[in-house]
Amino acid sequence: MAHQVVHTDANDPQNITNPEHAEHRLITPLQYSLVYVALLIFTGATVGAAYVDLGWANPVIALGIATIKGVLVILFFMHVVFQSRLIKMTIAAGFFIFFVLITMTLSDYVSRSWGLW
Repeated sequence: MAHQVVHTDANDPQNITNPEHAEHRLITPLQYSLVYVALLIFTGATVGAAYVDLGWANPVIALGIATIKGVLVILFFMHVVFQSRLIKMTIAAGFFIFFVLITMTLSDYVSRSWGLW
C-alpha cells in the first residue's frame, strides 16, 4: 500500500493550511469614499446630538453613534469584512463584552440616589 503525499502550494488561494496566502481582496476608492462620507455624517450627528438636550438619552445616543462609527472603521479600514467567520465572531464577542460593560456601568449610574430622573 503506497502512501499518498499531498503537496500544497503556498500561493494557492484554496490553501487551507496557510490561509494568510489566500487571495487578497481590495476595497475600491469608491468604497473608501462612501465609508468616509458615512463617518462624516455620523460625526455631524454626534455634534448635533450634543446640542440637543435629551436628558438621560444623550450618552446612550452618543455611544450608539460611536459604536456604528467603530464598526465601520473595523469592517472597512481594518479589512475585517473579507476575513473569516472566526475573526468576525471574535470581534463580535468584543463588542458584546463592551455592550455588557456599558450596560452595567449605566445601570449603576442610573441607580444612584443623587441623580434627577
